[in-house]
Amino acid sequence: MSDLVKFSAHPKLNSPNLVAAWPGVGNVSMILAGYLKNKLEFKELGEIEASHFFDPIGVVVKDNVVESPQFPQSKFYYRKNKKGKDDTILFIGDDQPATKGYELANCIVDTALSLQVKRIYTCAAALTRIHHTEQPQVWGVASNQRLTDELRKYDLARRGNLQIAGLNGLLLGVAKERGVQGICLLGEVPMYATRIQNPMAALAILEVLTKMLDIEIDTLELSQLADETKIRMKQLAAEAMGDYIDFFTEPIWEQNPEEDEEDEEEE
Repeated sequence: MSDLVKFSAHPKLNSPNLVAAWPGVGNVSMILAGYLKNKLEFKELGEIEASHFFDPIGVVVKDNVVESPQFPQSKFYYRKNKKGKDDTILFIGDDQPATKGYELANCIVDTALSLQVKRIYTCAAALTRIHHTEQPQVWGVASNQRLTDELRKYDLARRGNLQIAGLNGLLLGVAKERGVQGICLLGEVPMYATRIQNPMAALAILEVLTKMLDIEIDTLELSQLADETKIRMKQLAAEAMGDYIDFFTEPIWEQNPEEDEEDEEEE
């Protein structure tokens, strides 16, 4: 499937690692990948021919003129490590295909092999009973036992059996089939906040991932976004509690005294 990737650059990369991301619960993976891309100035490497994996479901009309069908972008970026160590390839997919996820995962692994990638990383959300005010832990899973043992030095939570939905998980399964090392880092996300973007989990993963990749990054902006999100979630929780109380209680000024008197007489 390598013919489905159009390269815009042909850099000489040194033992690169691949970090791949798609939208998912809490948008954790995309927040992290977007932050990496913007802060570390990745350069465009290539793009997957998305029309092979996605079926358009409509068109956009501007000024009464129909535009050509649009497909989600699926792009590769690269960054050379200034320390002279392993370089990094970043893949960002704007959406996940409805039916061809396995084919897309194989296409990405094909590309990784052609670029001599030594390890693939993905990120995802781990739904737990954590409260949004708590510091999320990071879980780690790997494609083989040796890598699992290696994860221990990063003090990652171990949860044994679990399922990672979507391509953020499936890509590692395909990597295992193809003999490529793979690691997934999962940041804890409250079960009651799956539809809210979660930069707290993304930040927790980023702090681990940068150690694994031996890269440095300023996390100040992401930390600020995490703090702002915590405040917003606290406001939403207060509003939800207020609505709950209003629904199940009747203010005294809305009660009808006459009805109360009639109830007493009937008794």
